[in-house]
Amino acid sequence: MHRRRRTALLLSAAIVAAAPVLTACGSDAHPGAAAVVGGQRITVSQLQSRVNEVRAAQRAAVRGDAQYQQVLAQTGSLTRDTLHGMVLDRVLHRAAEDAGVTVTRKEIQQMRTGLEQQVGGEKALQTAWLQQYGVAPNRLDDNLRLQLEAQKLARSLGTNTGQPAFWKALSQASKELHVDLNPRYGSWDVQKSSRVDAKTPWLREVTSSTA
Repeated sequence: MHRRRRTALLLSAAIVAAAPVLTACGSDAHPGAAAVVGGQRITVSQLQSRVNEVRAAQRAAVRGDAQYQQVLAQTGSLTRDTLHGMVLDRVLHRAAEDAGVTVTRKEIQQMRTGLEQQVGGEKALQTAWLQQYGVAPNRLDDNLRLQLEAQKLARSLGTNTGQPAFWKALSQASKELHVDLNPRYGSWDVQKSSRVDAKTPWLREVTSSTA
């Protein structure tokens, strides 16, 4: 597999798997908010809108109610996963800004073009990102920007996205932004690097069988 595609796939997996670096205190101080990051609310309605985008794309990608029900069963944690992605996006962007890292529209397009060539076109790429990472087609460029920021941030730190130095930068950004998660979506135990809520686990393991 082309190295750039492999890096993109594994990076998405790494971002999801390493999520516990985010610090969330979880309180009812912000009614109507799914999370507060840097003093800015991610509202429950904004979160639900994102989830609806994914669900609509999933419904359009399958034939019949039976297949769609299977998709629903396999992605029952979509709401919490989506919120995690929305929070991580802001945290990573802050870490990138702190490091002087920027991503241009041209870089995003170049990455997208390269991936499309590898998987067989625009539709194939959209389908892959929807199935593997729960990214709606209209959010694909946002996700690629996230990955490019992560890659460039890691390089600026002289490391890679799987090393402690990278996640330490994200942890620092998380602290600066005072990430506050609504308790209904869970909380984070930074010391144990695990989500506190054994009754409703949602952090799925994401691996790439094509790596």
